[in-house]
Amino acid sequence: MSFISILPTLLFVALGLVMFGLGLSLTVADFRRLLQHPRAVVLALVLQALVLPAACYGLIVLLGVPPLYAVGLMLLAASPGGVSANLFSHLFGGNVAMNISLTAINTLLSIVSLPLITNWAIATFAKTGQVVPLQFGKVLEVIVIVLIPVVVGMWVHRRAPAFSARMEKPMKIFSAVVLAAFALIAIAKEWAALSASFADIGPAVLLFNALSLCAGYFLPRALGMDKSMATAIGFEIGIHNSTLAIFIALSVLNNFQLALPAAIYSVSMYIMAPLFGMLVLRRPRRNATGS
Repeated sequence: MSFISILPTLLFVALGLVMFGLGLSLTVADFRRLLQHPRAVVLALVLQALVLPAACYGLIVLLGVPPLYAVGLMLLAASPGGVSANLFSHLFGGNVAMNISLTAINTLLSIVSLPLITNWAIATFAKTGQVVPLQFGKVLEVIVIVLIPVVVGMWVHRRAPAFSARMEKPMKIFSAVVLAAFALIAIAKEWAALSASFADIGPAVLLFNALSLCAGYFLPRALGMDKSMATAIGFEIGIHNSTLAIFIALSVLNNFQLALPAAIYSVSMYIMAPLFGMLVLRRPRRNATGS
């Protein structure tokens, strides 16, 4: 058995360990506090389900994106936040409980919203007559790779708070290493396709990535939400599940070109998200008077 053949399993396990590390820093009270911020939850869901697909359509029209790439970009816009959103939020001071909750909620909603948006894009741009079925399997994936490890980490935090405190720094380092590994693997795996297609779709993908991150952070801040909440929403909205988009393009729609926008995004987000995170960290916090 080669290393390449077991690499997906290793990454799956690594992500589970990262989610466990996030759970070590969380308590049930963190999630209860989300009930005090219904406006933040509603805003994040509206951004994900309505604003980003509309903005993506605007970019497609403005930049004259070719039809198949346009469908692929809309498929990416309709994809929920990925696990990496939780990692970036953890590293850059976001409200991780908000990220985990939004990831679960967005994934549930995407069972319906993703096929609707993608099928509309196919009818509008490609006119091939293909349809995307409902993706119920994504719910199980989120439960396995996100919710269960986080719950176990929270249980350990409650039972052994001293151990959780000692592990906070090592787990952050581990998270950073995992993110770097994902970036290198994505670049190596998709390099040929990226090089060939970047001129046609690359600018639109980069602009969409930047627009997603900025809308997710600056709109909540403009509405008076605190920095940790806005950071969480920014990463949740700005880091889409490109793996899901690639899977649907290749396995469901059986079209490699539809997967290229998500393939480029899977690389660009590991460059743009840290830059965005550093920008957020440099921004001064508002004081109690909002000055």
